[in-house]
Amino acid sequence: MVDRQFADAELAAWYDVLNPARDDRDFYLPLVMAAESVLDVGCGTGALLHAARDAGHTGRLCGLDPAVGMLAQARRRSDIEWVLGDLSSVAWEREFDLVVMTGHAFQVFVTDEELRAALAAIWSALTENGRFVFETRNPAARAWRRWTPEHVVEVTNADGVALRMWHQVRTPVVGDVVRFTTTFSSPGWERPRTSRSTLRFLGPDALSALLAEAGLVVEQQFGDWTGGPLTATSPEIISITRRGAGAQSSSRSKPR
Repeated sequence: MVDRQFADAELAAWYDVLNPARDDRDFYLPLVMAAESVLDVGCGTGALLHAARDAGHTGRLCGLDPAVGMLAQARRRSDIEWVLGDLSSVAWEREFDLVVMTGHAFQVFVTDEELRAALAAIWSALTENGRFVFETRNPAARAWRRWTPEHVVEVTNADGVALRMWHQVRTPVVGDVVRFTTTFSSPGWERPRTSRSTLRFLGPDALSALLAEAGLVVEQQFGDWTGGPLTATSPEIISITRRGAGAQSSSRSKPR
């Protein structure tokens, strides 16, 4: 199920206002510009692909997202391919030199089964030696501890309308899955609007194992958007991988 904050057209229109200058843009844009064909999985409002086209990218740019509200924002540009859906609804075969997942979209896969299916679809979509680049929050940094009503974000859009947003973790965190709510309020609304989300905080070792199993070879990993090394206290796990020979077959013991 798509989170309300992304499906709701009015809330989706606030996304770029709430995220005006993301640190990841300077990291991803050169990678996109260097690739002839690019798939942005969970493209949201399409800001990265918009920026690439504005910067002169002339190849294939494709954005995939399951949220109607976000794609409505992305489709303000018609010179980019937009697809409503997720990795389970497409079947691309060796079509993209680069696949990216930004904005911590990778964390929506909360089970190993979901993640294996997603990685298999990405592997299939990549050309030979194509790259898959993404980031996930480092669980050791425990970003969710700051997701409290005391940490309110307040913004004003171009029309002078104000919005307040805050997060709250819904249940005690057990394992690597965090469930939380995001609440939005604006003076013109009758009541606040709340969106429920679930994210997985996968550690480096488990992540590496799943990538290897999917046939994705890790070339580089960073711990922040400046290109710093991945350490135990890094806020991010930023991975540059490439399509390898293929998924590893699971070993099964033979009956005696």
